[in-house]
Amino acid sequence: MIDGFRCASCGAFVGLDTFAPWRCPNEGGDRRHVLVRMERADVGDSSVSADGDDPNPFVRFRRHMAWHAFALVHGMSDASAVQLVRDTNDGFRTTPVGRSSPLSDELGFRPAGGVWVKDETGNVGGSQKARHLMSILLHLRVAESLGLAPWTRSTRPSLAISSCGNAAIAAATLAHAATWPIEVFIPEWAGGTVVATLESLGANINRCPRRADDPPGDPTVLRFREAVGRGAIPFSVQGPENALCLDGGRTFGWELGESLLAAGVDEVDGLFVQVGGGAFAASVSRGAREIGLRAPLFAVQTEGCAPLARAWNSARDDDAMARHWSEHMWAWETEPRSLADGILDDETYDWVADVIELRATGGRVVVAGEQNVIRSSLIAPSIAGVNVSPTGAAGLAGLLQCRDELSDDARVVLAFSGVKRD
Repeated sequence: MIDGFRCASCGAFVGLDTFAPWRCPNEGGDRRHVLVRMERADVGDSSVSADGDDPNPFVRFRRHMAWHAFALVHGMSDASAVQLVRDTNDGFRTTPVGRSSPLSDELGFRPAGGVWVKDETGNVGGSQKARHLMSILLHLRVAESLGLAPWTRSTRPSLAISSCGNAAIAAATLAHAATWPIEVFIPEWAGGTVVATLESLGANINRCPRRADDPPGDPTVLRFREAVGRGAIPFSVQGPENALCLDGGRTFGWELGESLLAAGVDEVDGLFVQVGGGAFAASVSRGAREIGLRAPLFAVQTEGCAPLARAWNSARDDDAMARHWSEHMWAWETEPRSLADGILDDETYDWVADVIELRATGGRVVVAGEQNVIRSSLIAPSIAGVNVSPTGAAGLAGLLQCRDELSDDARVVLAFSGVKRD
């Protein structure tokens, strides 16, 4: 069978040979039609392995990615595909993974167990967000170079993204390097380093106050969707807006598994990942599974905004959950609040992909109390030694929340993603 995506709602198939496979062909504006990458076992390949030792994951793991399959099926050589990665952005590097003895000791783990940290703060844009977006950009560059896109380099449509921080910076960083115009939709209150960085990268910034006639939900997402309706390309870290973002995020999980397996660790007791929109957790968990690491996903939200926890409680046994979207996922009713403000999405947009991973790995959703969010923001830099933002350290808040439930010999993994900027 040809590799591709299937819609979790209606079952429609979208092959990897398709130009612009952003969304289900039957969605008609209904984002509850979500494309999910088919399991590799379904297409006759149940394992992922690296191709060489190139430090850039978009080169090393290219043969398992949608953009590369699209390139080859339309006649691009592998060598040209590799060069296209170099020309688009060759700054991606494998980020470090290691046991943090200071953090393990602080949390009371014995030497047989402990806390492993994957530090993503030094990657392109300072977070994992650029991984999600790079897979979209490579697809666009392939289509443009092969004459498959309905534009030329001089008539490129704008990219568009809604974000309050790291995703916007990652998107603007990639767009600037590719000299591609970009519209960034940010909250009305955004400011400081984030806005200054976006301005320095040449992004067109759109502040999005909530309008009296807006439906429930994030106004930045509403304005972003309006821009896409006018012809902008959804350069999004939300799978329902652009399914290719989930593809690129898997590189984090592949690297994580590759490093741990090389160290003789093929199973951990928990993979703690912060959840806002949900794409990161789904991608990391999927990638880890594909490369052979057994790791229950602990999806972490804050008590000030936990729509995934609510959906997990109701949807875990619903085999038709995507078709019953409104029964499980809706906008958080109260004003979201937390120091980890980068994961205060009104909705967990990729909740379907998250639930798939929670089921597949035997995982759970952890709702961290605000006191643990604050504590994690302090001990991540002071004890673990990583200059990570409160949002990027929120996985640690989840570990703190349920530490008493774990054995002192447990082995757990944290994703630290999102450099502290202010």
